[in-house]
Amino acid sequence: MGSLCLNSLPLPPPSSHSHSHSLSSVNYSNGNGHVSHVKLGGGVGGEAEGESLSFKPIVISGNPPTHVSAPGRRIVAVGDLHGDLDQTRSALEMAGVLSNDGQNLWTGGETVLVQLGDILDRGEDEIAILSLLRSLDIQAKAQGGAVFQVNGNHETMNVEGDFRYVDPGAFDECSNFLEYLDGYRDDWEEAFVNWIGVSTRWKEDRKMPQNYWGPWNLVKGPLWGQTPLMLEMRVFSDILGQRQKGVIARSVLMRPGGKLACELARHSIALKVNDWVFCHGGLLPHHVAYGIERLNREVSLWMRGLTETDDGPGIPFLATRGYDSVVWNRLYSRDSSEFEDYQVEQINSILEETLEAVDARAMVVGHTPQTAGVNCKYNCSIWRIDVGMSSGVLNSRPEVLEIRDNKARVIKRKRSTFSELQAVDYT
Repeated sequence: MGSLCLNSLPLPPPSSHSHSHSLSSVNYSNGNGHVSHVKLGGGVGGEAEGESLSFKPIVISGNPPTHVSAPGRRIVAVGDLHGDLDQTRSALEMAGVLSNDGQNLWTGGETVLVQLGDILDRGEDEIAILSLLRSLDIQAKAQGGAVFQVNGNHETMNVEGDFRYVDPGAFDECSNFLEYLDGYRDDWEEAFVNWIGVSTRWKEDRKMPQNYWGPWNLVKGPLWGQTPLMLEMRVFSDILGQRQKGVIARSVLMRPGGKLACELARHSIALKVNDWVFCHGGLLPHHVAYGIERLNREVSLWMRGLTETDDGPGIPFLATRGYDSVVWNRLYSRDSSEFEDYQVEQINSILEETLEAVDARAMVVGHTPQTAGVNCKYNCSIWRIDVGMSSGVLNSRPEVLEIRDNKARVIKRKRSTFSELQAVDYT
């Protein structure tokens, strides 16, 4: 199944929506320490043809990406999305990286967007969100920007086959998506990127009629003449069959080596962009000592159904299992009022040790919904950006974190405008 995986960071074609002909540059690593320099068509709007960009190229090392040098770039971080496409769009539009006309166009120029995982579960449009982010990444690279994702605990749970938190509509999306793939044969890249443009139509076309129990069905439809018990059994059988089909489809797509598992394998568990480190739950000193690139590689191989010795996949416990694993850790995200003063000092010390080990100014995490909105703690060395925006969680107002020149601010929507919630200047 490894041949199905797209884990080599393929170079995107020039965006068909670019209106500039200047060149932007991105460097790609092959994961073995060799970095190749590639020029991509497109540019930031407003540049004259032949005019050089103001920023140096983005350099990505590790496969999946572990370290990213993006000199001068604006960085935007978005927290847990949990299958809510409408809230995802709202957050990305608010961040200035997605067009608000429904055309799914990248508007961020050279911005670097980082999404912190937990796209899966609790909502019904998971694959559509993954498709949207991939499409935006292709467009962003054509303009000198980039889109990165880190996997969360709900991504690793689904690859393990833990479907406890899957929304019924998400099972349906898996069925629809698997059927849709038949029309593309082996062209996964095109099929996956195009799904965001057709997913809503597929969902509507295949949705079970809301009036299934209605008078039309009982009087004129195929249920006419059946007893109430027979009707109940038939409806239950239809629903059960549809759900069973969805579970099977999800298992095929999400199992190690499956097409969606391989898509997730392209992404990191932890990612450092400039002086900031991004992960879903939180890094600890022993994670850094083990090796961030090593953790990323082991999780990617497991998701692809491989190991470095090809003798069978093994679940990378340190990254994906246990309360102190990278994707499950909540040490930095819990309310400090839950701790005694000495415990707060200990946590601050652990955080400082981790950041020093990874040579970062601050860490950005998701995973634990912050009812007060995006916030920072421990001298703003940790930013917690999961606001529970999905309708399957808190259905809260989207908020995103913006980083410019190591200055962080929270952007949130207030009625129809944007407002700055907090600004922190790092010197």
